[in-house]
Amino acid sequence: MTVDVEDYFHTEAMTKAVERSAWDRMPTRVERNTEKILEILAASGVRGTFFILGWVAEKFPGLVRRILNQGHELGCHSYWHRPIYTISPEEFRLDTRRSKEAIENAAGIRVEGYRAPSFSLTKGTEWAAEILVEEGFRYDSSVHPVRHDLYDNRNAPRHPYRTCNGSLVEIPISTVRVGGANIPVAGGGYFRMLPYAYVRWGLRAYMRTEGRPAVFYIHPWEIDAEQPRLNAGMKSRLRQYTGLATAARNLSRIVREFEFGPLREVFARELNENYTPPTRNASDHAAAPTGASMARQN
Repeated sequence: MTVDVEDYFHTEAMTKAVERSAWDRMPTRVERNTEKILEILAASGVRGTFFILGWVAEKFPGLVRRILNQGHELGCHSYWHRPIYTISPEEFRLDTRRSKEAIENAAGIRVEGYRAPSFSLTKGTEWAAEILVEEGFRYDSSVHPVRHDLYDNRNAPRHPYRTCNGSLVEIPISTVRVGGANIPVAGGGYFRMLPYAYVRWGLRAYMRTEGRPAVFYIHPWEIDAEQPRLNAGMKSRLRQYTGLATAARNLSRIVREFEFGPLREVFARELNENYTPPTRNASDHAAAPTGASMARQN
């Protein structure tokens, strides 16, 4: 179970509607929505990994501590939520460092996991993995190996692998292989827009055929049907607002039907330095054998 902790105006879909310079003037809803997710997970005894935006950590350090105190793992989700392919290596380093420090200052622990905004660790941004290692990260979960207009990574590996000469473990979002293509099944907009039965089928099919746990993700704003409607284009509005009314109920269902845990626990074997899964260079994004990671069916 992974949660990307960001507010409704932080998303890539709303970038043109709300400039980053205006974030401080926006009415925030991330604290109450994250608390609601914490309540849903606690009701089923589920713990997960919360990838927190540095901006959120600075504004709501108490929320970061509450997430940690409820037994969840903390990860980094950048500071300004800018896709990696839109910034320079030095900008990425400074953004990542600022976010990591904000989360660690709030929680008093070391953060070792990273997830890029919009799964933007795509072909051409391999340098970012090297920077993550240099900044003290042990694993990354930024690869969603599907065809997509924002993060087309269809040929990336579908199962955990080591990169950067073995220094970083990549844990991709789970997909189902159908007709030679990777089909998204494990959260986010697909969880909101598609029938619940589809996601349940997808997770079961993945675990049955791959024999691995699956990685699921969600954002706090996705369970908030009352969030303000911003002035964005039709495509962005459809992407952001479809399915908000049912997401919280469906999240409650899925945590009852499947067993979940934090990334570092579910993938403890892969994160063990003595474990040697197939190794890939940071620059190699060719297709790999099927497989990927996190959620075991009860």
